[in-house]
Amino acid sequence: MIPNSFQYHRPDSVDAAVALLTQYGDEARPLAGGHSLIPMMKLRMADVQHLVDLQAIGSLKGIAVAGGTVTIGAMTTQHELINDAALAKAVPLIREASLQIADPQVRYAGTLGGNVANGDPGNDMPGLMQCLDAVYTLSGPDGAREVAARDFYEAAYFTAREDNELLVSVRFDAPKGGYAYEKQKRKIGDYATAAAAVLIEKSGGKCTSASIAMTNLADTPVWCAAASEALVGSSLDDAAIGAAVAAMKSAIDPQEDNRGPVEFKTHVAGVVLARAISRAASRA
Repeated sequence: MIPNSFQYHRPDSVDAAVALLTQYGDEARPLAGGHSLIPMMKLRMADVQHLVDLQAIGSLKGIAVAGGTVTIGAMTTQHELINDAALAKAVPLIREASLQIADPQVRYAGTLGGNVANGDPGNDMPGLMQCLDAVYTLSGPDGAREVAARDFYEAAYFTAREDNELLVSVRFDAPKGGYAYEKQKRKIGDYATAAAAVLIEKSGGKCTSASIAMTNLADTPVWCAAASEALVGSSLDDAAIGAAVAAMKSAIDPQEDNRGPVEFKTHVAGVVLARAISRAASRA
């Protein structure tokens, strides 16, 4: 289908983009990679009268790894996340997850900011950012503010970002220890039926810290403190992994759709999470 008519804006700075979003209010939408918004506009499920394209804003792009802290601009593409050598060394979990997102054609245009900012429960990066305990920097008419990824998602497509704010960057400490991103999907390019991001640190054969988040199993990504805590102090044996899986199953809320009934999704979530924990443990 063809979208309704709209006015196209291409600002060259964050301030200019924020000014446009503030001026036009609910009639305006920011455009990052466009993989979510443009199809909605074509189906006329999104009525956008002012499209604010962020491609010309150079300050929204780039990856910095310094002093154990990683900062990624919102308009950095998935392709760039995969191919940045410093990022791959500091946070190989990012590359592992990005390689499982859609297909190469999508990854050339799809951005980190677009993936995390629109609140789609099927997107991979929101759960991953919760696992990493990332912080989002938002810029609005009153200046910049920060929101933890674990506090950002309120419901499907509803987040802590105001309509006249832009997500400008994502920041987190480079993790230590083992990592894994495990994803089950029907076909290449599809959203996950279930996906799990896991970080594990070990010392003396025991787990000293863990972080676990899952994707597309509720209307927001699910970071589960109880699942993480079930692993801490254990040797990461079958009993500990089973306890973590049970805790996560209590936290998720899958809904029946064309990826399967609730019982199937819950089962797949357990299988995927157990695999991710085992693989992260083997790398720790």
